[in-house]
Amino acid sequence: MAVETNKLILRVAEVMIDELKLEDVTPPTFSPDIDLVDEVGIDSMDLATVALVLQDEYGIRIDEDDYPKLTTIRLIAEYLENKMQLKT
Repeated sequence: MAVETNKLILRVAEVMIDELKLEDVTPPTFSPDIDLVDEVGIDSMDLATVALVLQDEYGIRIDEDDYPKLTTIRLIAEYLENKMQLKT
């Protein structure tokens, strides 16, 4: 399970960097526990963009009501993992 979470963390970081054109950071150096809103400056529109990409990629639905809880890459990865487990 931890391996899957780590792969998801790297993938979420990759999507964030690509979609939001973040510079000076790579997936392995993007701290999974950094607060995306307060420390990176991501807003709800940015999160919606990332959520759409991840929904398409993993075939799950990310509820807009859950966005406020998704404040770190680790929380997003755990959320995706839980949604994918429920799907099976």
